[in-house]
Amino acid sequence: RALALAACGLAGGSVLFSAVVVGKQPGRGSDTDPRQGSSSATVPPGSAAPPAAAAPPGLLLLPPSASCPPAPGWIERPAANSGYWDSNWDRREPLALINLKKKNEETGEEELSSRLNHFKAKATRHIFLIRHSQYNLDGRADKDRTLTPLGREQAELTGKRLASLGIKFDQIIHSSMTRATETTEIISKHLPGVKKVSTDLLREGAPIEPDPPVSHWKPEAVQYYEDGARIEAAFRNFIHRADVKQEEDSYEIFVCHANVIRYIVCRALQFPPEGWLRMSLNNGSITHLVIRPNGRVALRTLGDTGFMPPDKITRT
Repeated sequence: RALALAACGLAGGSVLFSAVVVGKQPGRGSDTDPRQGSSSATVPPGSAAPPAAAAPPGLLLLPPSASCPPAPGWIERPAANSGYWDSNWDRREPLALINLKKKNEETGEEELSSRLNHFKAKATRHIFLIRHSQYNLDGRADKDRTLTPLGREQAELTGKRLASLGIKFDQIIHSSMTRATETTEIISKHLPGVKKVSTDLLREGAPIEPDPPVSHWKPEAVQYYEDGARIEAAFRNFIHRADVKQEEDSYEIFVCHANVIRYIVCRALQFPPEGWLRMSLNNGSITHLVIRPNGRVALRTLGDTGFMPPDKITRT
């Protein structure tokens, strides 16, 4: 049996290690007993010295044969402690907002605690990311890429599902592209009184070069450069812990696109953003993110379409 181990570092996009474990079944004719520990041997005079960093028994070290694609400049990654949660991911961590050098030395910790409370969020944000419904792929311009009859049915089902949750939604923010706008209009009929806001930041695009790459979808490098910064800006603008002035939990709907949603999910969970294309989202699906006052993020649902009949589910 052989087990291949490979890991790409989050901080620098470099390969940390690549190894193959080669196991040998114990039995008659085995050279060594796998239960025995390794021992050091004395090097006879005149003999060549063994390698300084010899591999343990059964472990064959291989040189790195590949590397992760370099991250764009707008992706911030910690230089160390990769794999650990960055509590200041949204730049709203209370300790990061206080100048500790100005702390009153006489009151000490009491003064610090008081100032921390001034910057602490109190409410939880619920983010519902909705992928637009099925649309006409033959349209040459965005205005021609309207929802299909099935797409309109999907939007109705999504709207009914959101209404059935019994939640008082605060707002619907949607991409300015036609298919997202039409999906929003249908959903909003089931959520009367909820204000709608259109934004170009949530328009579809190529967020970051995926890893592993795919052969059926290869945008030009300039598209990653232009779209990536915009979609990252959408993440920073809309995905963060609640404002300190917010007293009650909020429930917001974002109607946009598969690439944008998948990238946002990776960034919010602090997963490698290059992995966004490893996920798949159905049309009209619901993805639910929760952002706690302390900045912790949880994924409640990803691409839920369980409320749709099987014959109504598509991924176009």
